Amino acid sequence: MNFARSPRPARKTPPRPAADDIGTGPSRLICFNKPYGVLSQFTPEGRWQGLEDFIHIPGVYVAGRLDADSEGLLLLTDNGKLQARIADPRFKLEKTYWVQVEGVPDEAALKALRQGVPLKDGPSRPARARHLDPPPGLWERQPPVRFRQAIPTTWIELAIREGRNRQVRRMTAAVGFPTLRLIRAAIGPYTLAGLAPGEWRELRGQPQDLLPFPPHDSEPL
Repeated sequence: MNFARSPRPARKTPPRPAADDIGTGPSRLICFNKPYGVLSQFTPEGRWQGLEDFIHIPGVYVAGRLDADSEGLLLLTDNGKLQARIADPRFKLEKTYWVQVEGVPDEAALKALRQGVPLKDGPSRPARARHLDPPPGLWERQPPVRFRQAIPTTWIELAIREGRNRQVRRMTAAVGFPTLRLIRAAIGPYTLAGLAPGEWRELRGQPQDLLPFPPHDSEPL
């Protein structure tokens, strides 16, 4: 006799706390090294995995997204205002990326990235850009990046204070060097240090202690 196997119920992304729901207890901040192929949500979609395969903490939600085909630091928290401070571009929190590009950007290309490049949705803001030696301890991506053997590749470090859709990829393409691999290395003071792909660490404290920068031009906690 054949029995149909019931599908595993999908975990839904928990509802986001209200921005003023701070509470008096400690807040949680999760630093997660998101592998390639994982969405910035708990439920999987199509060929992409969800966060439910890695993080089993109820009541936390993503503070700033990272594309499924990008890797690196993703923050989650159970505090609505902390999430807003991290994710809202009004607060200009710097995000640092390691970018492997096709070709060898010259100083003119780096200068253009620093000054801002034209994009379809308006010019990018000034950024920090420099050549980068291959990051020490860098893991192999799965699946591997596809290279063109006749064309060299270069790593650059790019730090921006805005977060438009696929912005880093569009910026490097605008100066003639397509992005092959993209890793977010830091968000403000929080970094990937000590985290292998799929690993996470938890920080706990009062919201003021976890704030990644002083709350200038924002309402008090």
